[in-house]
Amino acid sequence: MKARIVITLFVSLISFGINAQQAKQYDSTMKLGKAGYRVRCSNKKVDKNNVNINPIGFESAGSRDVDIEIKGRINKAEVDDLNNDGFPDMVLYVFNANDKNKGYVVGISSSSNEGMVPMFFPDILDDLKLRVGYNGYDEFELLQGTLLRRFPLFDNTDPANPKPTGLTRQIQYRVVAGERGVLKFTVLRSFDVDKNKK
Repeated sequence: MKARIVITLFVSLISFGINAQQAKQYDSTMKLGKAGYRVRCSNKKVDKNNVNINPIGFESAGSRDVDIEIKGRINKAEVDDLNNDGFPDMVLYVFNANDKNKGYVVGISSSSNEGMVPMFFPDILDDLKLRVGYNGYDEFELLQGTLLRRFPLFDNTDPANPKPTGLTRQIQYRVVAGERGVLKFTVLRSFDVDKNKK
């Protein structure tokens, strides 16, 4: 009887450890100079999470914490000046819970260190050209004031059995002001790389 209780307790502890790893809280502070952001997210739910963003070193007393809701979990965040105005901008890399690791970006821009405004990131599935061969497995990183996204390409002729092509698509985005000054990521360039060719 004691052995059964010990085994049950051991299995429960293992399950708790696995769930704790899957729901790892995200808490990070990032700055560009003296200003930046603190980001906190429980990352508990696979489909919906609340994110708290606290501006740091902003000059206006009116700049307060904001809470936003995301679909997925934060994997990483980075800060850079993406719209060349001398103030820090932040990107959150958010991934869904399935095994294909499909991701998207949440962008926040400093409005002269007096407040925060969103930077809109396009859905890859809305682009008829760039979505061809897309099946997830996204990677993101900031590169010299731009955002780089890369993912392997698949032959999706049979949606139930997509086959890797050996190609990787890289898309470089920059932030521009659109209608009414709304900031958005637009494609600067894109190209496919054959990993088998050196």
